[in-house]
Amino acid sequence: MRYILLFIVSLFIITSCKKKNSPKPPGQVQLIFPDRNSECTTGQSLNAETSQVEFRWEEGINVDTYELRVTNGNTGTVQTINTASTSARLPIAKGEPFSWFVKSKNNEVPETVSSQIWNFYNAGSRTTFAPFPADILNPRMSENVFKDVNNEVSLSWSASDLDDDILEYEVYLSVETPPADLVGTLDEDETTLKVSVASNTVYYWSVITKDEEGNATNSGIYSFKVL
Repeated sequence: MRYILLFIVSLFIITSCKKKNSPKPPGQVQLIFPDRNSECTTGQSLNAETSQVEFRWEEGINVDTYELRVTNGNTGTVQTINTASTSARLPIAKGEPFSWFVKSKNNEVPETVSSQIWNFYNAGSRTTFAPFPADILNPRMSENVFKDVNNEVSLSWSASDLDDDILEYEVYLSVETPPADLVGTLDEDETTLKVSVASNTVYYWSVITKDEEGNATNSGIYSFKVL
């Protein structure tokens, strides 16, 4: 009986140790620089078209390596670099809009976690700027929502422009992608719109931001389901 008891206790200790030593998924990092919705003026000029920009972020919990992804908003070109550091330098085009985020990785687990996506302009000869793509606030991507008593759902977003000359927003919504139905044109100080919806339906929507110079940017396509 004594040996059986010792065996059970040993098994419990081993099991507990295994549970304590189980690898944990990586944590999301907080981006630092280039700042969100800003003009980056600190890049090191490499030639007339390109400058080298340093990207920085905070250290993540349970993270072994980071994957930095930088996308040119005009060309769609994506640059990727993997590093164990909390900073990395990349050569990027001057006077162009970019978005960037950092993916956290842990070598012992397959899961990865991505940071928020930040937008910025890399300084160049440009004197006017297109608006940054609108940030979708509600509903978020693939979110399940309930309609209100009027069979409506509220769409909301935020936007920014370095020239501070946003003119209007065009909101598109439909059950097909890309959304083709213009459901509202709003002034620059209006960033919420109520739309009619039906239950058990998936909707796709996007926001086009226009400025006084005739520039326009697309938020990208988001979806939500009305339960």
